[in-house]
Amino acid sequence: MTVQFVTIHHQEIIIPADLPLVQELGATLREWAQIWQDLYVANKTTLFRSVQQMAYSLIEYRSQIVSGTLPKDDLVELKKKVTAKIDYGNRILGLDLVVRDEAGNTLDPDHTSTVSLFRAHETASRSVDDRIQEEKTLFSTVHTYSLLMNLKNFVCNIGEDAELLMSLYDPDQSEFISENFLVRWDSMGMPKEIEKLNNLPALFTDLSSSDLMRQRLFLVCQIIRVGCMELKEGKKQTGGLRRPFGVAVMDITDIAHVFATLNFFLCMLAGLFVTLKLLAGDLAQVRKDYPHFVDRSTAIVRKMGFPEIILPGNVRNDIYVTLLQGEFDRGKKKTPKNVEVILSVHDDEAIFPGAGYDGITEYKSVIYYQVKQPCWNETVKVTIPIEDVCRCHLRVMFRHRSSQDSRDKSEKPFGMAFERLMRGDGTTLRDGRHELIVYKVDVKKAEDAKVYLTLPATWAEVEEKEKQTGKQFHHSGVIPMTKDSFQIATLTCSTKLTQNVDLLGLLNWRSNPEDLEQILQRLMEVEGGEIVKFLQDTLDALFSIMMETSEKETYDTLVFNALVFIITLIGDIKFQHFNPVLETYINKHFSATLLCHPEIWLCIHSALFFFMFTAPDCRDVLLPLVTDQLSGQLDDHSSKPDYEACVQLLSTVLDNLDRKDVVRRMTKLSTSMLSLLWQGYYLACMTAILKQMDDMHYAHYISTFKTRQDIIDFLMETFIMFKDLMGNVFPADWIIMNLVQMQVFLRAINQYSEVLNMYFLDQAHFEIQLWNNYFHLTVAFLTHKTLQLESFSQEKRNKILNKYGDMRKTIGFKMRDMWYNLGPHKMRFIPTMVGPILEVTLVPEPELRKATIPIFFDMMQCEHNFSPGRTFETFENELITKLDEEVEGGRGDEQYKILGHLHSVIKMETLCQRISGLLADGH
Repeated sequence: MTVQFVTIHHQEIIIPADLPLVQELGATLREWAQIWQDLYVANKTTLFRSVQQMAYSLIEYRSQIVSGTLPKDDLVELKKKVTAKIDYGNRILGLDLVVRDEAGNTLDPDHTSTVSLFRAHETASRSVDDRIQEEKTLFSTVHTYSLLMNLKNFVCNIGEDAELLMSLYDPDQSEFISENFLVRWDSMGMPKEIEKLNNLPALFTDLSSSDLMRQRLFLVCQIIRVGCMELKEGKKQTGGLRRPFGVAVMDITDIAHVFATLNFFLCMLAGLFVTLKLLAGDLAQVRKDYPHFVDRSTAIVRKMGFPEIILPGNVRNDIYVTLLQGEFDRGKKKTPKNVEVILSVHDDEAIFPGAGYDGITEYKSVIYYQVKQPCWNETVKVTIPIEDVCRCHLRVMFRHRSSQDSRDKSEKPFGMAFERLMRGDGTTLRDGRHELIVYKVDVKKAEDAKVYLTLPATWAEVEEKEKQTGKQFHHSGVIPMTKDSFQIATLTCSTKLTQNVDLLGLLNWRSNPEDLEQILQRLMEVEGGEIVKFLQDTLDALFSIMMETSEKETYDTLVFNALVFIITLIGDIKFQHFNPVLETYINKHFSATLLCHPEIWLCIHSALFFFMFTAPDCRDVLLPLVTDQLSGQLDDHSSKPDYEACVQLLSTVLDNLDRKDVVRRMTKLSTSMLSLLWQGYYLACMTAILKQMDDMHYAHYISTFKTRQDIIDFLMETFIMFKDLMGNVFPADWIIMNLVQMQVFLRAINQYSEVLNMYFLDQAHFEIQLWNNYFHLTVAFLTHKTLQLESFSQEKRNKILNKYGDMRKTIGFKMRDMWYNLGPHKMRFIPTMVGPILEVTLVPEPELRKATIPIFFDMMQCEHNFSPGRTFETFENELITKLDEEVEGGRGDEQYKILGHLHSVIKMETLCQRISGLLADGH
């Protein structure tokens, strides 16, 4: 830590020169380090690793901050990450909540109004709660995960260029669950992009918990050789052919199943070296939480399917095409053809063979040498702008490839097939297998889309036509068919293109407004999975119908029923994880205000009031009116008061009154407000009022009571209320709010102790129950867990002592003085106060013990002087009983040596008394 020395009044003071956030980082890491060690000893592995990961992140953040090289905007963003990480870590470790301003700086309670401090605690606590809820959701039943893979090296003597296609595979379902991550390797055994040597990262995204919990999950790497047909010397051979070379497979089931550890795994797949790390969250979340892992160079590998939840705004429009298999006539050749499949999209450059590379115009398949029925199982991604899908189609060309270059040049495509991406009714091509018709291409018109698009594309279309006409299909087109067969499979992953005609009707309702009634009725028949996939668009359409047809009541009931249907659907256990999607839509995407709530007027009035109240002249006039109105509201038992609205208004007033100049000029204001708070309202407001009251306020308030009994009632209620409120309202980790409350209560208790001395100490007006409540309040205050400094870390202890001092000593000394003020009334508190005073002496604070232990001797002397037998047996018996209870309660530690010594002294005193008695009798 950097420090500077400053001399003030001839004293040298050390002042840290680091930024406040850097100081906080250092303090946090020191505190976490001790806990981290304790977790290791206790073998709490999961939490130990979590703390380790968080600490490493903070160390990295600290090094970035102290480097001084970050631009201002980046530094602001990094501060947000640091404070969020600290607050989250403190919460899961049971440490105190840190409250901050908008810039991330720790709030100083001395320069912050109590109400603002309370609001800051609420905001900070809510923020941490949200983060924890996110984490719980991440590691529970429904959310999205990402698998980070980094290809470090590939060692294999191929001798030609190669392509590595890496993907996730389910062997039990015999299906790939992700698209490919493509890496191109040169013939020298190096990446084509040499700058990425030993660092080729890819992020497999959109994985659901069910994906991770599959019975088996494999990482598969297909190795494609790019070069000649055969690796042999001879005539000039055809180059650039894609030939199968090998495959590497690794079972990563265990890695997926123990995702909570989030560790790196180093894997070797037949000369392929990769590291794997499972990250919680979708792509946006991972980029936010792990910017040091996922950057612009990381290839994003999508799942071939949707994640478990699709958030509003998450637009996707991918169509996966898999070249499955075919059977081709050998024609005039003696051996089967070496078939190359050439896939293109007309009219667009939209084919992606694998993540990590830009799109291409046509994709060429692997070539199997002299195989009559080749099975390719090669998948590519087709990405087309939504508005262009209706005019695009897939075209497949088939070509025989010769191993000799001279012959290969003369080979022309021998077959052609195609498939439309959109059906006639406007729905997208159905998922699944498609048996394409292979047409000949030995005529000029074979490559003219206007010609072949008039023909059937699949045998399924042929069958459908036969059903419609009742006649057997006879092809009479200008392009002849072949006997060859070819199959593809398609999978549409789109949040905009539906395969359901009824849902499409709703989304395009403006095209057929006359059918709107039927469209809304059919929506209830759409399968739930399709609706939740298009949830935002469906809700947009329904609300648009509601707004645009508001002058007619024809559709109101139908729209309402549709909305109820969707909400009920999301309430079903199958789709319940879409609840956050619905909430997000309501909060962020539904802008039309359909209902007018009275609360809107309350907000307007509050804003106007706040504007006027900041002006001193207006404030003088407004305050009496406000207090009268609030009093009337809160005292009105004929109707239920709007407590929340009252407290919002009251907190606005108090927040403004917290300025010192206001308090100095308007000393009577707090007193006029005080009557509002003794009815059990919010502690923050009451603390704010008490904090502003000075001695004059307290004196004036007591003087407003007409009788002594009124004062008794007030003090009795106050002592009981204080005792109940301490530690029972604010959460335990709101340490600053709790300390401010205790500090304010301490001052109030000291004020009320003077009232006790003034009004209720003489013989005629002594109130034993009032005094008894006072002593029990002071003991409860002194022994409150918030003030037990010995239980805190040294760092926290020093902060509290520097800011608040040891409030236990203050109240303890006051209690001691009040005890000695009792005079002859002390006997009325023996033995009832022995137990409470014993609790005080158990507090391991030397000065406090020095001040309170003599009370026991005073009790002994008091009983000895005023009891008929001149003994202190009552006190002795009570003390021994209470000591035994404390020991049995597990509080017998080093401090009991002192109390044990006290017990010995009592026995010695007893023995002395007996000896004195014997001497007096002449023995």
